[in-house]
Amino acid sequence: MKNYVFIYYNGGVTGDMPMEQVRAAWMGWFGELGDKVVDAGNPFGGGKVVMAGGVNDAQGPATTGYTIVKAGSLDEAVELAKSCPILAHVKDAGVGVYETMPM
Repeated sequence: MKNYVFIYYNGGVTGDMPMEQVRAAWMGWFGELGDKVVDAGNPFGGGKVVMAGGVNDAQGPATTGYTIVKAGSLDEAVELAKSCPILAHVKDAGVGVYETMPM
């Protein structure tokens, strides 16, 4: 099993679901994933990008949080991500799925 990072994108939009229902949906999803969850993660606040030429405000679709899961393959991790609650309650949201490389 390898670790995969889910990066959540939603452009800063929270959707129209009450926050209690959003939290319940996420906790239910984490429960479904069970021991595949390595780190449930946290939401992100504002961000900056540090580059060789300086520091800029984070651009593009807002990255709003992360989760780390264990899966047997990238395809399996993608299947896990497809049931993420953000996809159901925020229009145009996305989940980036990235394999971590052991160093």
